[in-house]
Amino acid sequence: MDGLWVKLLVSPLVVVVADALFPEVNFANLYQSIGVGFVLALAGTFLEWAILVPGSLWMTTAIDFIIGFLIVYGSIIFLPNAQMSAMGAGFVAIIFGVSEYLQHTWLIRTGRTEEA
Repeated sequence: MDGLWVKLLVSPLVVVVADALFPEVNFANLYQSIGVGFVLALAGTFLEWAILVPGSLWMTTAIDFIIGFLIVYGSIIFLPNAQMSAMGAGFVAIIFGVSEYLQHTWLIRTGRTEEA
């Protein structure tokens, strides 16, 4: 459950920062980038509950990267006036993947993966 709370804080922050830093990522409103961050957080949490165990760190992180790219790039379908290139979605996915790697490492080291 700690992983969910961390993700609900970190994932929207990652998307908002990427929106501010990269011209390839342009959400029309702040609530759009925060909403995409919440979707990323929920997807990442469900993925952790499903497959994160000691020994699956890199596989889980790689799947998080791919899912992050697909969610961020696919968000332009559902969000009017949002503009995103594939490169921009890749930038967001890279930052998201790094944050997920750090979170997965923390969850495995502290034994919080057995809670799920």
